[in-house]
Amino acid sequence: MSAQHFLKRLLHDDRGATAVEYGLIVALIFIAMIVALQGLATETVTMWNGVDSKVVAARGGA
Repeated sequence: MSAQHFLKRLLHDDRGATAVEYGLIVALIFIAMIVALQGLATETVTMWNGVDSKVVAARGGA
């Protein structure tokens, strides 16, 4: 088999295309989840810092 024939067959072979597409979709969903969880984590830390400040203030600023 010549190199030209091999490259032509390789370029027209789409057997793994669906698996690659599903892999890309899963990767994008995973990235979106990470971004959303980072935002949630930031909001949670901010909330607990506010709770801590209010508890300290309620105890007389100790």
